[in-house]
Amino acid sequence: MANAGLASDGDAMDKMSEQTWRDMIDVNMTGVWMTTRVSVPHIVAGGRGGSILLTSSIGGLRAVPNIGHYAAAEHGVIGIMRSLAMELGDKNIRVNAICPTNVATPMLLNEPTFRMFRPDLENPTVDDFIPVAQMFHVLPIAWVEPEDISNAVLFLASDEARYITGVALPVDGGMMLK
Repeated sequence: MANAGLASDGDAMDKMSEQTWRDMIDVNMTGVWMTTRVSVPHIVAGGRGGSILLTSSIGGLRAVPNIGHYAAAEHGVIGIMRSLAMELGDKNIRVNAICPTNVATPMLLNEPTFRMFRPDLENPTVDDFIPVAQMFHVLPIAWVEPEDISNAVLFLASDEARYITGVALPVDGGMMLK
């Protein structure tokens, strides 16, 4: 399971600093690639096949304004996943990605995020953020819980998913429908 993630302030692509871009790409995409690079030889050497899972994001499946560096990195993770699935399939190694919506973790639930989505308020709180976050989803939720992502990971790593490879699985409350 390669799970590396960084959030940052939003900005238009033409206004973003080179350092902000590089930090995001280095952690969210290159970090995932490096994890697979050191793990794959061990899985192949085991000779039993296996399952590799990468964490991407809904941002890896659609355009996201003002966080283009995040979308680019997460799209890159999907590309890494698909390439590895093709390269490792003949060794019975499956490679898939989990693509979560907002997840109730400190990466989402923090004051800078609340201010980004509620700039109309001087000191927005989580309660002020909830109605905005709910607008992203078809289901009446503001976000998913970490356990929801873990359950998807467990399924894709299990024998029940033995013929699933090269899939970017949204765990998104219907966000991809909007």
